[in-house]
Amino acid sequence: MELLLILVIAIFVILYRRQNKQNVYKFIITQVGSLYDKYAPFSFKMTRDKVKELGLEYSTKEYTIQVLVFAGGAFLVSYLYFYSILLSIVYVILAITLIPYLTFLRIKRTYSEFLFEQIQVYTTNTIMEFAVTQSFVKALEGVYASGVLEDPILSDVKQMIELAYQNGAIDESINYMNSKYGYNIVRNMHQLFLQVTKEGALDTKETMDNMLLDIDMLVESVYKDRVERKSFHKTFIQYGITLYLLVMLIQYLLGIDSYLVMLENPIVQVLLHGIILINSYFLLSGEKYYNENVGAE
Repeated sequence: MELLLILVIAIFVILYRRQNKQNVYKFIITQVGSLYDKYAPFSFKMTRDKVKELGLEYSTKEYTIQVLVFAGGAFLVSYLYFYSILLSIVYVILAITLIPYLTFLRIKRTYSEFLFEQIQVYTTNTIMEFAVTQSFVKALEGVYASGVLEDPILSDVKQMIELAYQNGAIDESINYMNSKYGYNIVRNMHQLFLQVTKEGALDTKETMDNMLLDIDMLVESVYKDRVERKSFHKTFIQYGITLYLLVMLIQYLLGIDSYLVMLENPIVQVLLHGIILINSYFLLSGEKYYNENVGAE
């Protein structure tokens, strides 16, 4: 009967998830940083540096709190499952080793959001400059000199200007930018300028105004999606933590003494490990989805 109860809870967890101290700290951060510098892709190193430059990276205090929360949570949950300090220590170590991966996901999301905001500024201001200059290259020069852009977009716009003057046409400049940023608003705007430049147009004001309206609608939907995802993410984490504590229901129904007797059964221990690992896997999958699918388009 007890084994069946654990099986039922394990199945419930699986189905539910499918749906829905300073010196020690410095040592950990130093070692993790060394591993990043040695194995992380160059693009990620640039991303992390940019996030630091923007002031959006965690402070030492925030990382310390994160380590303590993960360690304390892992110890509490695993001890409630197994009443074994040794196993709890193992789970604490495993939980702390996840922090670099979560940091990678968070930085990737933060950088993606920054890029989208810069793309929004780039497209909007280029259209507005074009309305005045009636020249795509002059519009790019105006945006570049305005100070509204930051690297890497700023450097890419400079490269577009140089390519345009070198080739006497905007084709290569547009191909360069399109190859670096696969946003529909970028491709659509470039296609529009390409047609206007090659085919000519007597009046582009209405077309440009419609393009600006499309960009505004996209930006509004993106920010709305971010708010909704943030709210869902908070609920997702809360329910995930709650599922870890279902073992307390077993202990309440059976009593601590009966539960400790059950722990002597290897099959029960395997099931309990399975519940923790499966729930952790789905929590990580949800965290990966939340951070990678930023809803840019």
